[in-house]
Amino acid sequence: MQAIVISSYGAPEVLQLTELPDPLPAPGEVLIRVKAFGLNHAEAYMRAGAWGEVAAVPGIECAGVVEADPSGRLAPGTRVVAILGGMGRTRNGSYAELVTVPATNVAAVSSRLGWAELAAVPEVYATAWYGLFGNLGLRRGDRVLVRGATSSLGQAAVNLAVDHGAHVLATTRNPAHAPLLKELGAEDVLVDDGRLAAQVDRRTTPVDAVFDLVGNSVLRDSLATVRPGGRVCQLGFLGGFDPVRDFDPIADLPTGVQLSFFGSAFVLGSPEFPLAAVPLAAIYAKVESGTFPAKPVRVFRFDEIVEAHRVMEAGVALGKMAVTVG
Repeated sequence: MQAIVISSYGAPEVLQLTELPDPLPAPGEVLIRVKAFGLNHAEAYMRAGAWGEVAAVPGIECAGVVEADPSGRLAPGTRVVAILGGMGRTRNGSYAELVTVPATNVAAVSSRLGWAELAAVPEVYATAWYGLFGNLGLRRGDRVLVRGATSSLGQAAVNLAVDHGAHVLATTRNPAHAPLLKELGAEDVLVDDGRLAAQVDRRTTPVDAVFDLVGNSVLRDSLATVRPGGRVCQLGFLGGFDPVRDFDPIADLPTGVQLSFFGSAFVLGSPEFPLAAVPLAAIYAKVESGTFPAKPVRVFRFDEIVEAHRVMEAGVALGKMAVTVG
């Protein structure tokens, strides 16, 4: 099969198209013929070596058809999406014509969406769903701040929160992107200069929850943004991986505020965080109807992977991108 491998850790140019032996599914795995895969910042971190040693073939999600399922649960030809389960991290991932995935991380889909459209949904929406409704316990009428809202994961969180009946306050570093977030349903948009707490303090309605994709660089500020008894969930590191220096819970964690982390790459598909709990069928139906504007903003060919990573790292796409295979 053809696959894209990380020849050495570094810039997008280290991604090379090569031939590899076809993988074979072990018990508890599904062999998928990949039709398309979504692009994720996690793959750029892995490619660059920021997450240490990872699998040779990157890619943490895909859409395709079942080639073989030793358990007999999924018939050959079944349309599926697959997410995480070690793909790209501890096992070869979806940047390939064929991939094996733990069965717990594979879901059959009946949507009429095209392959690139199917591939643009699962990772960001599953992660956003668990962050909003698992960690943050978002309720109808809550006021949630989505920090890093122009990212594909941020946009998914805005879509899900608005659809749930929450009041969404979204952030962006670029004022020119505010209209995009308003179109998604955000009631207000703040320009994030790293000091949101002062901006939110001037508003009459307190923030119940923060869905934080910027990460460690703004953690103290995010904690100061929510009301007493509010919740903060950190899900990304758009602001970089440097740790929070000299973090002191007594000084930095307001009394009554709950802080949590959701690392989908490590837990999604586990018994504690099953993929089956995510309402993927309902999400795809809302994408298909246009309720969720989640279709990829740009689609690349398999042999354009280097350019795809360049665009992703430049941060100019303003939405999810996908790559078609074959």
